[in-house]
Formats: sequence, structure tokens, C-alpha cells
Amino acid sequence: MSDALDPTPYDALLLLSFGGPEGPDDVVPFLENVTRGRGIPKERLKEVGQHYFLFGGVSPINDQNRALLDALRKDFAEHGLDLPVYWGNRNWTPYLTDTLREMVTEGHRRILVLATSAYASYSGCRQYRENLADSLAALEAEGLELPRVDKLRHYFNHPGFVRPMIDGVLKSLSELPEDVRDGAHLAFTTHSIPNAAADTSGPTEAHGDGGAYVKEHLDVARLIADAVREETGIEHPWELVYQSRSGAPHIPWLEPDICDHLEERHGAGAPAVVMVPIGFVSDHMEVLYDLDTEAKAKAAELGLPARRSATVGADPRFAAAIRDLVLERAAKERGVPVTPCALGTLGASHDLCPVGCCPARAPKPAAAGADSPYA
Repeated sequence: MSDALDPTPYDALLLLSFGGPEGPDDVVPFLENVTRGRGIPKERLKEVGQHYFLFGGVSPINDQNRALLDALRKDFAEHGLDLPVYWGNRNWTPYLTDTLREMVTEGHRRILVLATSAYASYSGCRQYRENLADSLAALEAEGLELPRVDKLRHYFNHPGFVRPMIDGVLKSLSELPEDVRDGAHLAFTTHSIPNAAADTSGPTEAHGDGGAYVKEHLDVARLIADAVREETGIEHPWELVYQSRSGAPHIPWLEPDICDHLEERHGAGAPAVVMVPIGFVSDHMEVLYDLDTEAKAKAAELGLPARRSATVGADPRFAAAIRDLVLERAAKERGVPVTPCALGTLGASHDLCPVGCCPARAPKPAAAGADSPYA
């Protein structure tokens, strides 16, 4: 095997995602999984689930993960990378613990994890690591031999993640009426999180002023806006905005909200808007409802021409980026010098989450980090 295509010491890749319901009867049980321990009544969950019921009770995220699995397996096979790819979810089938059990019983002992979240935050990184620790503890209680589990670094600034989004913006701009195209505003969107969680995202040295979460999104937004300017000759104004807030009203969350932003931009005379969901890997429910349904309805109410650009999804360039990240991490584990691939001003993210990175409100064990109980 060519050293350039050598995944050792790893013997499997695990795609780890959020999960979503695949029918009306799944919606409330799925939301019970998501909110477990918060004491939210079932009737309230039914209200929250209305977004899913509008789409037949089906979240698109599982089909999108199946497409990404296919893309990864195809890319690996075409490039001679012999590494099986598995899939597990945090909140719905296939459940993470079941998938890890399957991997262990099939003999896998060094597992790399790809989380479907590109940025640093508690909900986008450490919570996945906590779920991994919970699953490893369950396997340990069953008497199974535990694998070593490592998580791929954050890939927000990898070219294979950024370039498809650039092309998505260019396509969306081309679809706007010609008389408003050049003046279109770019609204880069991501999931809002509590200000306190944003401020403590990433390593401790990045804490404060939105932490790594805001800095990373701003860097990606700037990369895309700069590329659009270089390729069109037009300087489009842009801003990072937020969506999908779900917390108590008295707790400060990142703002402005996308719908408020559309009103503000319309009032300021923007002739059109392209919404760019840089915070999401695929077109799951937060994109389909919060942008394609709610935000587009707001734009229509305002008479503001609006388009929503595509997420990366199962783009072959994203699959190739994952292959690159796998081989990069494998080479580092073998002690082979490697230059990580990253765009922008922040450089490549850390491989091992340090102590104090994206802390939880209530400390819990988290795997695949410097503070992991499972070395």
C-alpha cells in the first residue's frame, strides 16, 4: 500500500450524526431522545414537532447521511483507500451504541470519527464526544473490548468544504433577476447558540467575544465573500447571522436572527439577498424549515428577492476532503510529517480537543479528547 493511502493505525471510519425521525410516529420519541433529562412534557414536544409534521414527520437528515456514506465509500474505493465506513446517530436509529457494538464485534479497534458538524462548540463537538463516552461505557459494561476512538479535526476551513459553498453562492446569484443581482446582500447563516456557550467554544485561549464558534464562521464567510468578489468582480456586502434559536427567552443567544436581518436589510435598501447556510453540512430540517419555509416567507412578505444557496451535502469534493483528513490524521499517528490543508487566517484546527475546550454546564466524561477517560 502506498504510504499516501495508508489509513493505519485506523481500521474504520464512523460517520456520527444527529439523527432524525423518518415518519410521523417517530417525531415525539425522537424529540424525547433529544430533550432527555429536561422534563419537557409530551404535549409541548408535539408542538415543537410541528416543523417535522409539515414534512410528513420525516427529517431529511438520515437520507442525506446515506448519500454521504455512499459518496465516502465511492471516493475511498476509487482512490484505493481500504477503510470501511459505518454510521451511527446520537438521537435516532442507527444509534451510536449499536453501531460501535457492531464495529467492535467485527474486530475494529482503532476508529476515526467524522461528526457532521464542522465548527467548534459544545453542541457541535463536545456533546458528540460525551455521546461517544456514554457508548463506550455501555460497551464496557457489556464486557466488550473497547476500541480507541479519535475524532477528525474541525473541517470548516478545508477547501473541500469551502469550495462547494462558493459555487453554491455563485449559482444563487446567477438565479436572481439581473437588475438586482450585483447589489445582492449575502447573509451567512448558522445555528444560534447561547452567548455563554459561544464565548467558551474552542480551546481556552479562544474564549470570549463569541469564542472559536463565531471566529470560525466569520473566517469562512470572509473566504466565500472574497472568492465571489474575485470571480465576479462584484463586492457583495455580507454579514454573519443566526437561525434556529430554541432556548428560553431570558437567556441571551447569538443575534441577529435571519428573519430580523431580512427586515433590516430590506429597510436599508438591499435589492436582494442570498442566504448562505455555512453552519450546516446538509439540507436538514433547520435549513428546510427555518430558511426555505420561514425566512423565504418573510422575504416574500417584504417583497425582497431571496435565494438560498446549497449546503455541501454529499458533494464529491467534500468526500475527497474527508479522505484527505483521514490520511492526514493517520500519518500524524504514525509520526509521518504532514502539512494540514486549511484556508483562511485561522489555520488547521487541533486534532485533540484540549482540557477546557467547549465545556459543558455540568461536567461529563467525553471521549476522543485530552480529558478522555478512554485513552
